[in-house]
Amino acid sequence: MKSTQSATLDFVPQKDIVYNKLLPYADKLDEESNDILSKIKGNLGRAVQLRELWPGVLFWTRKLSTYMRLYGRKFSKEDHVLFIKLLYELVTIPKLEISMMQGLARLLINLLKKRELLSREDLELPWRPLYELHDRILFSKTEHLGLNWFPNSVESVLKTLVKSCRPYFSESATQEMLDEWRPLLCPFDVTMQRAISYFELFLPTTLPPELHHKGFKLWFEEFISLWMSVQNLPSWELHLVNLFARLANDNIGYIDWDPYIPKIFTRILRSLNLPVGTSQMMVPRYITNAYDISHVVLWVSSLLGGPSKQAQAQLSGLFNSITSFFHPSNHGRWLMKLMKLLQRLPASVVRRLHRERYRKPTWLTPIPDTHKLTEEDITAFVESMMQPVLLAMFSKTGSLDAAQALQNLALMRPELVIPPVLEKTYPALETLTEPHQLTATLSCMIGVARSLVSGGQHFPEGPTHMLPLLMRALPGVDPNDFSKCMITFQFIATFVTLVPLVDCSSALHDRTDLTEVERELCSASAEFEDFVLQFMDRCFALIDSSTLEQTREETETEKMTHLESLVELGLSSTFSTILTQCSLDIFKVALEKVFNFATTNIFETRVSGRMVADMCRATAKCHPAESLKMFVPHCCNAINQIAVNEEVLNEEELDKELLWNLQLLSEVSRVDGDKILPYRSDLVQILQLTLHLKCKQGYTLACNLLHHVLRSTALIYPTEYCSVPGGFHQPISDYLPIKDWGRPGDLWNLDIRWHVPSTEEISFAFYLLDLILQPELQRLQRFAQGDQDMSRDDVLQSLTIIQHCLLGAGSLMPPLKGEPIPKLVHSMVNLDETTLYTGMDYNESRENYRDAICHVMRQLLHYILEHSEDDTKSLFSIIKIISDLLHFKGSHKHEFDSRWKSFNLVKKSMENRLHGRKQHIRALLIDRVMLQHELRKLTVEGCQYRSIHQELMRDLLRLSTSTYSQVRSKAQNVLFTALGTYNFCCRDLIPHVLEFLNPDNSSVTQQQFKGALYCLLGNHNGVCLANLHDWECIALTWPAIVRSGLSSAMSLEKPSIVRLFDDLADKIHRQYETIGIDFSVSLTTRSPFSQWTDKFAASCNQTHVSHFCRKYKQLIADLLDSLGNRNLPWKFEHIAIGFLSLLLRDDHQLPPPAVTFFVKSLNHDSLYVRKVAISAVAGIMKQIKRQHKKVPVSPSELYKIKEPSGIVAGDRPDNQWLQYNSSNLPRTQQDWDHCVFVEKTHWGYYCWPRKLLMYAPLEEQPKQNLTREEMTEREQIIFDHFSDPVFINQFIEFLSLEDRKGKDKFSPRRFCLFKGLFRNFSDAFLPLMRPHMERLVADSHESKQRCVAEIISGLIRGCKHWSYSKVENLWQLLCPLLHTALSNITIETYADWGTCIATACESRDPRKLHWLFEMLMESPVNGEGGSFVDACRLYVLQGGLAQQEWRVPELLHRLLQYLEPKLTQVYKNVRERIGSVLTYIFMIDVSLPYTQPTTSPRISDFIERILVQLKPLTEGDEEIQNHVVEENEVGEQDERTQAIKLLKTVLKWLIASAGRSFSTAVPEQLRLLPLLFKIAPVENDDSYDELKRDAKTCLSLMSQELLYSEQIPMVLSALQEIAGSSSWHARYTVLTYLQIMVFYNLFTFMSDRKLVTDVRSLVIRLLEDEQLEVREMAATTLSGFLQCNFLSMDAPMQAHFEALCKTRLPKKRKRELGSTVDTIPSADLVRRHAGVLGLSACILSSPYDVPTWMPQLLMDLSAHLNDTQPIEMTVKKTLSNFRRTHHDNWQQHKQQFTDDQLLVLTDLLVSPCYYA
Repeated sequence: MKSTQSATLDFVPQKDIVYNKLLPYADKLDEESNDILSKIKGNLGRAVQLRELWPGVLFWTRKLSTYMRLYGRKFSKEDHVLFIKLLYELVTIPKLEISMMQGLARLLINLLKKRELLSREDLELPWRPLYELHDRILFSKTEHLGLNWFPNSVESVLKTLVKSCRPYFSESATQEMLDEWRPLLCPFDVTMQRAISYFELFLPTTLPPELHHKGFKLWFEEFISLWMSVQNLPSWELHLVNLFARLANDNIGYIDWDPYIPKIFTRILRSLNLPVGTSQMMVPRYITNAYDISHVVLWVSSLLGGPSKQAQAQLSGLFNSITSFFHPSNHGRWLMKLMKLLQRLPASVVRRLHRERYRKPTWLTPIPDTHKLTEEDITAFVESMMQPVLLAMFSKTGSLDAAQALQNLALMRPELVIPPVLEKTYPALETLTEPHQLTATLSCMIGVARSLVSGGQHFPEGPTHMLPLLMRALPGVDPNDFSKCMITFQFIATFVTLVPLVDCSSALHDRTDLTEVERELCSASAEFEDFVLQFMDRCFALIDSSTLEQTREETETEKMTHLESLVELGLSSTFSTILTQCSLDIFKVALEKVFNFATTNIFETRVSGRMVADMCRATAKCHPAESLKMFVPHCCNAINQIAVNEEVLNEEELDKELLWNLQLLSEVSRVDGDKILPYRSDLVQILQLTLHLKCKQGYTLACNLLHHVLRSTALIYPTEYCSVPGGFHQPISDYLPIKDWGRPGDLWNLDIRWHVPSTEEISFAFYLLDLILQPELQRLQRFAQGDQDMSRDDVLQSLTIIQHCLLGAGSLMPPLKGEPIPKLVHSMVNLDETTLYTGMDYNESRENYRDAICHVMRQLLHYILEHSEDDTKSLFSIIKIISDLLHFKGSHKHEFDSRWKSFNLVKKSMENRLHGRKQHIRALLIDRVMLQHELRKLTVEGCQYRSIHQELMRDLLRLSTSTYSQVRSKAQNVLFTALGTYNFCCRDLIPHVLEFLNPDNSSVTQQQFKGALYCLLGNHNGVCLANLHDWECIALTWPAIVRSGLSSAMSLEKPSIVRLFDDLADKIHRQYETIGIDFSVSLTTRSPFSQWTDKFAASCNQTHVSHFCRKYKQLIADLLDSLGNRNLPWKFEHIAIGFLSLLLRDDHQLPPPAVTFFVKSLNHDSLYVRKVAISAVAGIMKQIKRQHKKVPVSPSELYKIKEPSGIVAGDRPDNQWLQYNSSNLPRTQQDWDHCVFVEKTHWGYYCWPRKLLMYAPLEEQPKQNLTREEMTEREQIIFDHFSDPVFINQFIEFLSLEDRKGKDKFSPRRFCLFKGLFRNFSDAFLPLMRPHMERLVADSHESKQRCVAEIISGLIRGCKHWSYSKVENLWQLLCPLLHTALSNITIETYADWGTCIATACESRDPRKLHWLFEMLMESPVNGEGGSFVDACRLYVLQGGLAQQEWRVPELLHRLLQYLEPKLTQVYKNVRERIGSVLTYIFMIDVSLPYTQPTTSPRISDFIERILVQLKPLTEGDEEIQNHVVEENEVGEQDERTQAIKLLKTVLKWLIASAGRSFSTAVPEQLRLLPLLFKIAPVENDDSYDELKRDAKTCLSLMSQELLYSEQIPMVLSALQEIAGSSSWHARYTVLTYLQIMVFYNLFTFMSDRKLVTDVRSLVIRLLEDEQLEVREMAATTLSGFLQCNFLSMDAPMQAHFEALCKTRLPKKRKRELGSTVDTIPSADLVRRHAGVLGLSACILSSPYDVPTWMPQLLMDLSAHLNDTQPIEMTVKKTLSNFRRTHHDNWQQHKQQFTDDQLLVLTDLLVSPCYYA
């Protein structure tokens, strides 16, 4: 096949779409594709050389993506590489407009998609341009100032682009990336997230093994140890996991993951956020930063296999421990995650198996044989997943996930997967009471259908289940239960598609070579006929119960409801599938039956009639000759008999029988064209008789008949969809159909039977058109010229006939002709349309009816609009006809889309992902070829815009602005589609639309005005005329929208018009993306004749750029001009200002008039305008900022300190000079000038960059304090306004007003404005501002305080480059101000001051701000102004210090020293604040790999000191601290009281740090554990005092921590110690702590046998505790551990409990009356109870099944039913719980017990009689 092809092609295509070769006109396609490809290459090359990005490059790259949609990658490898290189260069042009970049990037992604086509030898791409692009857009410095507008989708497009380019980065790329981003790895800084996400996105992981030392080996150790040591899920951990998952998947077998596997699985389990225990506090961060399931799945599936088998063991452990969560009775927000895991894991393993066994080898590294999945691996995997999947079948989220999982599992191991599903399905088919069981099991059966039917050597008995299943599914066709009905249809259709319904029972006598299973199948296949007939009976019953009269009154509605139409679809598709798969004998019986049903009854035509007609159509489609022979004569006779008498033709209500026969005939005629020809005379006679009926229903049905007859003769389509080519009509002796059960179609021998119109058929179609269409057109033409009168009904009837002719024969009519419209855009490249051949050679000699219809329709339209505009029905019809004239070539876009969608759904539900390679069913493959044909018919992008289109679009515009709203909206939709189809037609249409908005045009009505606005607005997915990406258009539309406010038709009283303007403005703001001005391209691709084009191109570009600049300035001038108009309503003023704000750019400064306008608007009366102006002026400040010069320095030369070799992070000698040191601060001019300031906090923490960019010395920087003469025009404008005291007064006045009471926050926009002001003009405006600031600081109103906070933060950040003297003066002014502010702080303003200081300190060298820090450190907690002010000051200080991270250890030490004596604070709010501050103080003390011990404060020293003070609590006897210490008690404050207060603060700190720090200080926390266990209460009661509640919260948070394996023994020994404590509260709490801790570190525990035995002995020891509550809790814990398979129920344990149970109890003594009751339980009773509790725990640990040991234990337990309390109570509870959880599936569970055991059980479980 390949060899014949390349003769025409002269190259070997990379990978073309195979379906093209199966089209009936496949031989013409090579020439066509060659032609298109050479045009694309030629024109694209020319456009690039001429540097014409728009429209040339854009137009031809679009053509290239269309080419790929039609032909796949049908070009040579050389071309492929050239295309990629060209596009890569285009995408990475620095100044490229974003929307263009996105379009090109999407095409580039498509070119790179199939990475197996190009190896690393063929292609290498540089990574840095992509990184720069990514950085420029996603971390844009100007976007937040409104100087750049990016679309929302840009992020995902860029990420996908990097993913596609990644395999081709050079081998040195990894090292370069590490050098680039390692310096950003500062865990306290936002750059950490940025760096890790870059690593995740960019690092190449597909290098061949010989290059691994240049690939992942450079970073793997470093990153994995970082991941292992992070404990508290920071947001960047996800990115690391994603990176590891990708690495594992790309390098299976080259990395030894074994040492990490327990930790990996522990973290995955934690990430599912499953609830454990009763009173669990969730750390919110765990939920937001949980791992992405799809990457987890990828990672797990890559770890499986290999020699050690460890991953499978852990995976089984994982599923064992979470299985019970899948049970349908459990529900929660975690369920979606679990279901996703379940659904995706099998799919991922199947993908891996496909890659190992079936995929063609490519250049990508193959998996080494040692690590391929073996058969045992697969079996183990499938077994580990079966239990959760079977539980999930009935989940509350629906059975879809389980069905997909089963589909993939069954591909690997049908013999393990299908039998249990069948076991659930058979009972579900029998039950009538639980329909949801039926829907769930059937949808799962559909998933495994192919594996079941094809059997295979492992599961040969599979196919024998087919018939029983089909027969039992029939009752599901039930008119009363919609969902059951639909799933049954789907089920039957799925199975029947796979199996030929042929009775093979005769083969039993003829053939001797059959296996046992085959013999069984042959004899079963005799039932097929029975099945088909029963199915039809069911369908007839369904139809009888849904006739229109039965389901609703005549009066209501004439249409089918949505549900009915779905049932109709299900019924007809299932029935036609069955008939397609039938043998001829069965078909004949079915045909007879349908014919009798259809002809002996008369149906109404709306609901039941449609269903019956559909069934008849199905028979006709399968075997047209046999069916038509029965139906056509019958229907024709019936119609003729009724229509003999003339008066029938004029009746309004027609005879039911006539309508029904007409409907039947119209559906039956939808068959293969050449089979209709014998009946043509009958059909033509019927058409002539019925097309002009008076009754609308009647002539509509006749039109349908006409439409169907024309369609079947004129279109190309396949005529059969059998599952085996050639059907099943050979005799059984030669061909045995059961061999073909479940057989996939063979793509190379599909043998499609195409219907291609013959000359005879075409001439018949034209005969019909001449006969029927011609007279209608003539009548309408005479009517339109006023020569003939017609009633409205007649006009509508004629239009309906015309419309149906057009729909039927549209593919025979050549497209509309006309002259192309010149001069729409100027381009130096050819912009022609490409025409595709779709199997039709138009006959030029015949009349072109499309042109004729078009001509008449335009006349008619104008006539109706003039004379009877209220005839809306005719207008609707005309609009439809215009739409079809423009676009219809035989199929509609929306139909194609829905077919494409359903094709994909069916493909997904029945595909075989394991073997891949298009192994679909034949019917699906044929469908796909047909879709390919339709795709070619519908590909219309880039059509040329001709004069005829122009005229039709003007007509549509006229309709879109007509009087009636429904007409308008229908016409607008057609108009929008047309606008998207023809090149550049928008430019032609816009002036005509804007005409209606022109205020000088006084004849415009309100309807026209609204229509025009809607035309500008566009629909949700089409073109929006108001916002085209083009200067020409925007320069027209925006000013017109603003000016329309002056139009007489505009009234703001009408809410609909106001809403329209709001929507317009909103849509423009949402969709606007910055439009490029400068398209200069510097490409490296040279070609020999590019010398002369270069000069030419450069000059063209200059003219382009200056042209765009002119347009840009013109647009701004127009908008300002409109704003100057006094009469403009306020709404339009706001719209105009909004538009202006969109026009700020970072490559062109705003023209001075606009700058003046915005600065003046700062003092506008309207709040909205002021807000926009503030943002705009901040942006303008950025535009006119003068660049500061930077010079690269090498840090090691700077301070003559050697950099460490290897990676050492943290505080090192070579970064010590960065840290704050109060003895060495720049306090004089000279020190200041010599000090090297490093502003960004992350530099130097992890490692130094190769070259650090620093600001050059002051003398090389731009001059400060310019005089007015030295300023530019824009600077002068700003300078003049801000130097004017009146302006400033007004401005500050406005800024200190309240906006919304209580809702206002510190505004970053205003901060940016002030920062820009003080940065650009240094301290020029300070003297004017100073009095205002002093006034505002003294005023305690929140809005005043907020205003001054914004000014101060702007000042501090803006003084970055001021000279020392200025900075010093500034601080002399600011320190007293801040002092006043902090003493006046209130509850409303403390957050704003915190933000103010934090913003001021962000990215600033702490040594520059030493005045601020010293002032804040003076005395944060001094009691002046009460506890509240103290808390606020701490908050503000914390904001500043937190921004400085690791660079202020000295300040942190000073602060800690200062705070320690104050830790015994009385007030709760100060305690909480101190707790939070402590978190930040110790934040820097992390235990990360490669990190030096910090010089900042350390937790361990702090805890040492704390424990000394807490001695009185740890040593004292138990009870006292349960008393609440009164907060304001006077009297001696003894040590104990002090200690309690201290503890309260320490608890606040522990709680605060749980969610914030990176690593947990476990050893230190352990020392506090005993104390917390003493205090924490047992019950869940909120009435406890704060201390107890906090202790409880703290324990809950600590128990969830992720532990390192070396920390676990320490924790366990601490717990064992506490378990021996005398307080039973403590012992009880040990158990709850243990439950959560073990589950959240499950695999780390399980990887060490000793730990497991320790935990087990601890629990068993507490089972024998003297306190009843502790014993019961121990039993619950034990049952939980058994349930999650942490412990297993083994013989020694069982024996231990049974022995305990047999402990003898002392006899009861008769007590004397009146003696006190003996309450202390004897030790024997405790031991006996412990044994019973142990047994009970085992029983409750499997709530959903009955393991083998269970019956015996239940018997043992029942012996204790009459023991003394508390034993009796325990036994009763256990039994009632057992009954509750096993009640659902008792029928299955019963089988595990012997008869005697069942007798005993029944006695126990039936409630005893209380009267006995």
